Amino acid sequence: MRESTLMEKVVTRRTISFSFIFFLFSFNVIFLAGTSSANVSHDGDNNNVTALFLFGDSFLDAGNNNYINTSTLDQANFPPYGQSFFHGLPTGRFSDGRLISDFIAEYANLPLIPPFLEPGNSQKKLYGVNFASAGAGALVETFQGSVINLRTQLDHYKKVERLWRTRFGKEESKKRISRAVYLISIGSNDYSSLFLTNQSLPIPMSRHVDIVIGNLTTFIHDIYKIGGRKFGFLNVPDLGCFPALRVLQPKNDHSCLRDASRFANMHNKALSNLLFKMQRQVKGFKFSLFDMNKSLRLRMQHPSKFGFKEGEEACCGTGKWRGVFSCGGKRIVKEYKLCENPKDYIFWDSLHLTQNTYNQFAKLIWNGGHMSDSLVVGPYNINKLFQIP
Repeated sequence: MRESTLMEKVVTRRTISFSFIFFLFSFNVIFLAGTSSANVSHDGDNNNVTALFLFGDSFLDAGNNNYINTSTLDQANFPPYGQSFFHGLPTGRFSDGRLISDFIAEYANLPLIPPFLEPGNSQKKLYGVNFASAGAGALVETFQGSVINLRTQLDHYKKVERLWRTRFGKEESKKRISRAVYLISIGSNDYSSLFLTNQSLPIPMSRHVDIVIGNLTTFIHDIYKIGGRKFGFLNVPDLGCFPALRVLQPKNDHSCLRDASRFANMHNKALSNLLFKMQRQVKGFKFSLFDMNKSLRLRMQHPSKFGFKEGEEACCGTGKWRGVFSCGGKRIVKEYKLCENPKDYIFWDSLHLTQNTYNQFAKLIWNGGHMSDSLVVGPYNINKLFQIP
């Protein structure tokens, strides 16, 4: 029994992204139709373009891990990933199709935001750049050597900022940097990695959260110093209820992994406090905070209310709740099962969500809204941030 549990811990040790480079030709030419007046053309030299910059982990990574030396635990460059949208071809996204960031780009009348490491014409990077890396954390130590941590993502952003200064000149570049929206998803791997790799934590849980939030605080201030003013954040979902962590629950019942869920709650409280403090103290700082934790939990508890048929089991994987991270058969465990219709499922694999789930979240993030009489995005929604000059 112990050997089986340890194997599942090893198999499910990661969260995040993937790709065979030659599949990406389809990604490079697909553009999403716009539904917002925030940007009125796909001319990157248009002075009115509001760009979108993306940082963080697999919830936003569109394929950066395709271009780094890592393992399939941190890549998704094989079927069935991408089957629901990208001509059935994988792009590096940990889902059956599009991510939240892809839908946000569509609503903002932007093309798909390219990964920073994707080779090609720099013209595409005038609408924004995706720096996110599946498996990444705010801590350098999180899956170190296998992913692009947040500090390195910031270094990549600085390279783009210098590129913009060369392209547009100092003053125009400064205006574009200030007008851009910065969407960030970080923290999940800093906590889940402890359980997925069977690590012991040498410091109190609260201290670990403080360090994660401290690194994120430094990151935000660095972007602000360069000129960024408008930020969007996804908080950390209820990690203990993800299939990959749920199978690690020592009790043979339907409960979630308690300590993983506690980490998420502690992080989210600290993140909210940080952002509202910055709003009071930092001139011009504006933000949108999406409560992904609550939004996901509501769907898991009442899947049919939101158009799903399955709220706990993943579409792709094996084992109980399909919690073994084996989707695609190219990781440690080769066996996997695939559901017939991903639209019916909240979870795509044991650590990631379906396109349908991301689509619902993106609509909330863009337009704001209430669920069960409780606000899940605020104080701004992303649509409003795009409209602010």
